[in-house]
Amino acid sequence: MTTLSPDQIHEAVKTRYGQIADDFKVEVHATCCGDGAGDSCCGPSDLYETDTSSLPADVTGLSLGCGDPITLATLRPGQTVLDLGSGGGIDCFLAVQQVGPTGAVIGVDMTPSMLEKANRNKAKMGLENVEFRHGHIEALPVNSNSVDVVISNCVINLSPDKPAVFREAFRVLKPSGRLAVSDMVTQGQFTPAERADMAAWSGCITGSEDVADYVAAIRAAGFSEISVRDKAAPEIELAESLSLGGAPRLFSARVTAVKPT
Repeated sequence: MTTLSPDQIHEAVKTRYGQIADDFKVEVHATCCGDGAGDSCCGPSDLYETDTSSLPADVTGLSLGCGDPITLATLRPGQTVLDLGSGGGIDCFLAVQQVGPTGAVIGVDMTPSMLEKANRNKAKMGLENVEFRHGHIEALPVNSNSVDVVISNCVINLSPDKPAVFREAFRVLKPSGRLAVSDMVTQGQFTPAERADMAAWSGCITGSEDVADYVAAIRAAGFSEISVRDKAAPEIELAESLSLGGAPRLFSARVTAVKPT
């Protein structure tokens, strides 16, 4: 078994998603998921309760999420929104419809091909208050205390340093700012050998953390009012779940938290 370094993980993820962007065709919906993710992970734009019909197929076809952070975020006009791992831009374009002309949306992504797609779509849609920045979500190119809401869609599981991601989200949020994330999470732990499978990691599977560890990282960053709910069973709160043994159950989670005042 080989332990993967953070640089190896970043490079493998960048390569995979760069290839997805480069190979994208409007008539074939792109997917990020590897074998084993099943229906719990990725799907087309019908994942969204938010209306996506106003967006071009170049945007909706390159949706690689596992949920709907836009509905989860309950955005308001005038807010500044940051999308971690913005990809082709679908969540940024949906967010800007809700924050309106007085708001602003920033997308951060480390994959040049995805940024190129996002900027091309931005120009096609004639949007001015959406900006895409190159960077890692573990070291955001965003000022501290400058954002009202941080969103993300099936990206944090791909990070080799999730505590750093949550620390950075906390840093850039204003007091009382909100975290609203759709992500792949587990109940149970992947083995070290499973985590060393880079194809499964970059396919939104074995980079996923046990819900107890995921919540611990959010709490350690300073967040309060933490909630984690399975998209398939949203009535059950999982934020206080204990780590489980045995084979992990992978699921799409709706995650929210607040930066205290």
